[in-house]
Amino acid sequence: MLDGIVKFANMIFQPLINLGSAPMMMILLTIFALVLGVKFSRALEGGMKLAIALTGMGIVINILTSAFSGALQDFVANTGIQLSITDVGWAPLATITWGSPYTLFFLLILVVINMVMLTLNKTKTLDVDIFNFWHPALLGIIILYFSNNLFIATVFVVFIGVLKFINSDLMKPTFNDLLNMPEENPTTTTHLNFMLNPIIMLFDTIFDKFFYKLDKYDFNAAELNKKIGFWGSKFAIGSYLGVFVGLLGQQSVTEIFTLAFTGAVSLELFSLVGSWFISAVEPISQGLTNFMAKRYPGRKLFIGIDWPFLGARAEMWATANILAPILLIMSLFLPGNSILPLAGIIAIGLTPALLVVCRGKMLRMIIIGVFMLPIFLWSGTMIAPLITDTAQSVGAFPTSLDSTQMISHSTKEGPVEGMLAMVVGKAVSNPQVNSVLLAGGSMVAYLLLFIWYAGKMKVRNRIYAEEKDPKVSTTADKAKLQKHN
Repeated sequence: MLDGIVKFANMIFQPLINLGSAPMMMILLTIFALVLGVKFSRALEGGMKLAIALTGMGIVINILTSAFSGALQDFVANTGIQLSITDVGWAPLATITWGSPYTLFFLLILVVINMVMLTLNKTKTLDVDIFNFWHPALLGIIILYFSNNLFIATVFVVFIGVLKFINSDLMKPTFNDLLNMPEENPTTTTHLNFMLNPIIMLFDTIFDKFFYKLDKYDFNAAELNKKIGFWGSKFAIGSYLGVFVGLLGQQSVTEIFTLAFTGAVSLELFSLVGSWFISAVEPISQGLTNFMAKRYPGRKLFIGIDWPFLGARAEMWATANILAPILLIMSLFLPGNSILPLAGIIAIGLTPALLVVCRGKMLRMIIIGVFMLPIFLWSGTMIAPLITDTAQSVGAFPTSLDSTQMISHSTKEGPVEGMLAMVVGKAVSNPQVNSVLLAGGSMVAYLLLFIWYAGKMKVRNRIYAEEKDPKVSTTADKAKLQKHN
């Protein structure tokens, strides 16, 4: 039966997936807006704006990582560092995942789960970010790699998917606050990188209890720019990283200037392109508001798109630039790591989640980020053998590399979920007492941490609601978040 569903899913979704992320999202958003009664011109406008924003963000990220990778490779050559796994970034991993016949099966299952949860009012988010379904699909493929058990892999993917949809609802008020979005704007995201929120929230709570006095030294990119002018601007922060990478790779003076300017313009463009995502959903926003008011009075619906709409917040990119050299240095000395961060040097799998949980407090983002970085390096190292084998089996192994070289991604989204999938897959393939207990205990701990985090977010969201209506929140809620604010 499952094999039949796999074939059906490939027949339905493969033509759409083959178009690529930007064209696919343009078509989906345009069609959805038309269904909601938006005029064709306005619907197409929103779809095209979203495609342009996705394309723009991808171009800027590629420019930055490509510019830095050459200098970092020179650094490796000059120092003789031996780290055996090549960091190929997210794009080859996406290609590998979409090359699997099971990916579209997992996509179909998650679409159905999303529809069921919407019908039962267990989520407010309609996830249209179909391209990034490859992240949870890869988790299923990891389990299949070890166990060849499609049923367990499907259950695991559904488990993560349900939590992702719930998390998108929990984060929505924070998105509104961070980006000054009006209440009627439906933008949210179900991206897997935000499943790091519970762990970050744990660190943030420890910060609240023991290190809260450090908050008086906190800063954000906008305030820093006001205080010290250009030297705290996005241009300057990006240039600092470029100079650091250039010096590290022993580049010429001309090349160092080029890297500095590339870093500067990239950080500025990240914020500019990030703002495009908000305007892209404006046509669908009014149509959705009218549709829900007419058919489901009193109920709101959110639209889950890709995470880069948060790129308008400079703190995310400033933190990424500060963490980049720390990540590089850490990779050289971290026990259990075998991957040198090249393509993943800008940790976009981490900084969006830091921004949401810490709400732009850069000092917290940086300190907590340092403690989170090893998780990415360990996860990237652990999944390298299966990524390499899968790439070779689906014909997606980079032709520029020797066939004996292992590949992975140093800052891949969902590092904890990737390690969980490995533990589960190994327990299914070799059901010894220790492995089963480890898998079961890990899953329970993961779920309990998410439940605790959800409670914290619900308190935060009641505080947001109280700011608009003082009758909504309680005195206890205010006390819980007083320190955090």
